[in-house]
Amino acid sequence: MQHPQPASPAANIAHWPERVDLAAAFRWTARLDMREAVLNHFSLALNAEGTRFLMNPNQMHFSRIRASDLLLLDAADPGVPDRPDAPDPTAWGLHGSIHRACPHHRCLMHVHSIHATVLASLADSTLPPIDQNSAIFFNRVVIDEGYGGLAFEAEGARCAGMLADPARKVMIMGNHGILVMGDSVADTFNRMYYFERAAETYIRALQTGRPLRVLSDEIAEKTAREIEAYPDQAERHLAELKAILDGEGSDYAS
Repeated sequence: MQHPQPASPAANIAHWPERVDLAAAFRWTARLDMREAVLNHFSLALNAEGTRFLMNPNQMHFSRIRASDLLLLDAADPGVPDRPDAPDPTAWGLHGSIHRACPHHRCLMHVHSIHATVLASLADSTLPPIDQNSAIFFNRVVIDEGYGGLAFEAEGARCAGMLADPARKVMIMGNHGILVMGDSVADTFNRMYYFERAAETYIRALQTGRPLRVLSDEIAEKTAREIEAYPDQAERHLAELKAILDGEGSDYAS
């Protein structure tokens, strides 16, 4: 469903469709219980250089975020942390650093969802291809084993330095959580959703104590490529989630 430009006072807000998509992603992440209290952050680059981006306000619960609430920031502006509406410092450190250094990653979603974080807490955080969902991520993940504390500027820059490969769109942040990247809100949210599902399947499979049925590299890669070529799946996923919110009378698109 296409949302019209909002009525006053939000009538002249730029990047309205992108804001609506991002607000819907926040609402559904909260509904799926994949957020961490009033922390965790999503951002979306708006210019070719990747430096101008939308992000959630400082410590606002995902379940309350509206399209008009989103901050418009510039990673090239050193004055952002001094603004009256400055973003969370760790959000600025991580997302600002990545948008500044990695324009190929257009949308970033960082969460501490429980199963992905359990995976990030294991000595071996590899996600083996044991089912169709986990095969999606075969050879498409970066594992960060150098956690250095809260994601202020130095830690954000360190993480950004690991994300040069545009094909690797998930970072398992050891001892921390997960960072998912994509070309759009729909693409990134869909990837985040499926990674959490895959991590849950893997963790539950480990809990049985029985041997895992691991796919061959050939079939895992074939499956990943087939999913990547599957038409419009991410877009339809987000469109349906927005339709549910609309049917409930949600104010996310205001």
